[in-house]
Amino acid sequence: MDAVLAKKSKPKLKKPKRFQVILLNDDYTPMEFVVEVLMQFFSKNEPSANAIMLKIHLDGEAVCGIFSFDVAQTKSTQVIDFARQNDQPLMCVIRELDA
Repeated sequence: MDAVLAKKSKPKLKKPKRFQVILLNDDYTPMEFVVEVLMQFFSKNEPSANAIMLKIHLDGEAVCGIFSFDVAQTKSTQVIDFARQNDQPLMCVIRELDA
């Protein structure tokens, strides 16, 4: 009797899309507030937070982190809510990474 082994095929899974969380520069939000946001919501240490804040100031925007869609959306919303609670116009957006 010949035994035929059925080869189980694994389903091909797509890697989940990744999204950048980006802070945008404005002419009103104090640099210290941006550093506080980076430390509180993105777990940056003070030197990293200062470097990102300067990039935002000089280039108009900077990536604060790369996350799944749900995490990126949550962080963006948290940052905007925190900014509004503190009467700051700081804006945060998400942008899909190219594959």
